[in-house]
Amino acid sequence: MPDPIRIANADLSIDVSPLGAEMQSITTADGKAWLWNGDAAFWTGRSPVLFPIVGKAPDDTLLIDGTAYPMAQHGFARRREFALESTTATVCRHVLEASDETRSVYPFDFRLAVEHGIEGRTLTVSADVENRGDTPMPFGFGYHPAFLWPLRGGAGKPHTVTLDNAAEPERQPLEKGLLSATRTPSPFIKGRLVLAQDQFLDDAMVFPKGAGDGLTYAADGGPALEFRFENLPNLALWTKPGAPFLCIEPWHGTAAEFGGSRELKDRPFTTVLLPGESRRFAFSVTFPG
Repeated sequence: MPDPIRIANADLSIDVSPLGAEMQSITTADGKAWLWNGDAAFWTGRSPVLFPIVGKAPDDTLLIDGTAYPMAQHGFARRREFALESTTATVCRHVLEASDETRSVYPFDFRLAVEHGIEGRTLTVSADVENRGDTPMPFGFGYHPAFLWPLRGGAGKPHTVTLDNAAEPERQPLEKGLLSATRTPSPFIKGRLVLAQDQFLDDAMVFPKGAGDGLTYAADGGPALEFRFENLPNLALWTKPGAPFLCIEPWHGTAAEFGGSRELKDRPFTTVLLPGESRRFAFSVTFPG
């Protein structure tokens, strides 16, 4: 794996790998780590960037204007090495551009720039997706960061996810990795979800609508992480049962629908950029002081 870039201030230290522009660690000034360490016994990911799809395609195959292309779950960006475009003490920006290799599975001229920046105790991760080609470009985009569960200082305490909007969004289950046509009642009560490992026995909890643009992940009476989302209307929560992490995943785009269209442009919440257009997606998280 390429050597990571470190950005740091008096409150936070972040390591970002050029491979996938993926964060490798988040450490606060007290020496506490907050990001999952990628232990292969459970899951080697830490904070992958999802592009040009989120979730699975039927039989790992996309249709783009009727032509079939192979596409693994969550797309290819997380497996590609990004170029370091710029770096300062507190900001780094990595870029992935279309190549002959990417065009063989995704026939568009794109530019994906992922920036990590810190200010005080707040980390902001943003992405700009640009269509540099001459045809409309459909895609999905998402973030997949994994945070420790239990949080540092939260062992033995109930852990919760609390939505800023106090909503009770419906859950849309996954069926063979694809979105089921059914809906299930919300596990949130007035915006609050008490986490339990058995909630993830059937894969991720996906909330396509209504989760809002902010939440708090916390241990009762213990540490809390405060999240804000920009242009990321879908939310998923995931862990492997028994694993000591929780993925808090804001997306713009979801897995294909079970039994539905295989066309990329027909996937729920797909973004389509016209030639020359770009779109920004971002999240921030503030850590305990």
